[in-house]
Amino acid sequence: RNPGPEEPGPEEPGNQLCAPSRVLHLRQLPADVSEQEVVSLAAPFGRVAKLIVLKAKNQAFVEMASEDAAAAMMNYYTTATPSIRNQPVFIQYSTHRELKTDNSTNQRAQTALHSGNMASSGEGRGLALAQRPVLRIIIENLFYPVTLEVLQQIFSKFGSVLKIITFTRNNQFQALLQFSDAVHAQHAKAALDGQNIYNGCCSLRIDFSKLSSLNVKYNNDKSRDFTRADLPTGELEPPAAFGVALPPYSAAAFPPTFHQHTGEPRPLPEPRLLPTARLLSLVSPPRVALHMAPPAGNSVLLVSNLNPESVSPHCLFILFGVYGDVQRVKILFNKQENALIQMSDGTQAQLAMSHLNGQRLHGNVIRVTLSKHPVVQLPRGGVGPEEQALTRDFSGSALHRFKKPGSKNFNNIFPPSATLHLSNIPSSVSEEALKELFSSSGFTVKAFKFFQKDRKMALLQLSSVEEAIEALVELHDRQLDHNQHLRVSFSKSTI
Repeated sequence: RNPGPEEPGPEEPGNQLCAPSRVLHLRQLPADVSEQEVVSLAAPFGRVAKLIVLKAKNQAFVEMASEDAAAAMMNYYTTATPSIRNQPVFIQYSTHRELKTDNSTNQRAQTALHSGNMASSGEGRGLALAQRPVLRIIIENLFYPVTLEVLQQIFSKFGSVLKIITFTRNNQFQALLQFSDAVHAQHAKAALDGQNIYNGCCSLRIDFSKLSSLNVKYNNDKSRDFTRADLPTGELEPPAAFGVALPPYSAAAFPPTFHQHTGEPRPLPEPRLLPTARLLSLVSPPRVALHMAPPAGNSVLLVSNLNPESVSPHCLFILFGVYGDVQRVKILFNKQENALIQMSDGTQAQLAMSHLNGQRLHGNVIRVTLSKHPVVQLPRGGVGPEEQALTRDFSGSALHRFKKPGSKNFNNIFPPSATLHLSNIPSSVSEEALKELFSSSGFTVKAFKFFQKDRKMALLQLSSVEEAIEALVELHDRQLDHNQHLRVSFSKSTI
């Protein structure tokens, strides 16, 4: 890196309260972050004028072309925590009014600024398409199968993936993928277009779709609506049922044979034979890896950046228990901002990681990754009582949500939201009593509604997602009468 003559120094946290400035300060970036990745966070909001990346300090300064663009970026990321490669990034206004650089600024920064500004201006496709949340993805050089789950795993690093439709057209495996927000779609396109999923093959060619949303009617290996777990599989239905005019699907989500230029077909290798050593981690220049997650067999999660003064093993058990049956929790005695959580299986661990990474818990944005540990060890003899209290075995807990095969809870797993779903409400408990239960615990109730057909259930809306997370942790399983306990989960609905 070749800094300018007056490169900004590190700034103290808390400057988001400073007066608005065209310059934004980004902290806790990955150590090997690229200039292109930093620009991709800012480009959707307008032209980026200058960029300084301080890799040794995991920081960067971005100067937008206008104060309005900087304000739009700040306002957006106040409600949606930005991340690079699954790592939450902290952003605030800088005390600097402008960045001063000279001609010695390195070429990578200039290249990133040029490509990022071209994308934000919509050159080549028009700004209207660049503001849509749906991407059209073509997989070129398809040597190994690319499943719907692989696409979801890759693209969810850039935001919430709502829907995916896969199909084959013109002998090419393609997909339509809808994000919750157009900004997330632009981030994903900027980072992934032209990259390989596997080493030397399965190249991603990404463009914006003309569609503003996808209509998915079936959940199977060709299409998925991640907001609707209740959809049927519809395996034998024609593709027109997906709401998009598509050609017939093949038996799997990829062509049955791989055609070389000679025209001779060659069978694809079975997915289970895919050598893990060949798995490329989606390399973004220069040498930045967006690592695909390890196989789903790993059931232990590492949670970091916890608030050690507020978090307990029970708190983590309740929160992560929304997405699977937590077996053991260990808060590390010497680093109490970190914890290990063992789920029942790798699928539950992946589910919890995808929904809880980057969420705010007791004031801290937590990070959730897969741990290298196969199990969470219980304390050995001779350990003091304080350290023993930081490890809990919940394997026999009555609060497990998924212990019954075929439980309806499997169909009601949703990301954290400000609206909570309450159930198991006794007929003797009124709306006022439930609202008082939450407000007396320090939570701000914005709205409440009983289900019309079943007053054992209700929706309750709080002021923020963070508040809803804390309310769920505190009030799930709260006793309402002598034999009924309140059940709390996140809702996909709003009031």
